[in-house]
Amino acid sequence: MTARQDFPSKTPDATALLVFDYSSDLTSGETISSTVVSCSVWSGTDPTPASLISGSATTSGALVKQLFTGGLAGVIYFVRVLATTSLGQVLPKAGYLAVVATQPG
Repeated sequence: MTARQDFPSKTPDATALLVFDYSSDLTSGETISSTVVSCSVWSGTDPTPASLISGSATTSGALVKQLFTGGLAGVIYFVRVLATTSLGQVLPKAGYLAVVATQPG
């Protein structure tokens, strides 16, 4: 089962650092050895949703951090991380990232 996280919305001109917390998924001494991050459209239209992923994910203990930039206003993106652990577990986490229009002023 994929654990779903809630993320605050962002504007197209903002960069968001999303953090995926695996603390409750790892056993004592287990670490995250690799990650795969993906981004797809949940609602709306964007021909290149993967372009929101900025650089590579970083791992700090049980936390996986990924920058997301750009996106199209009015689109909700489904972002997902598959973390592989030192014990061979593959642990999915995902959430929705809404991109909203920049407000004037």
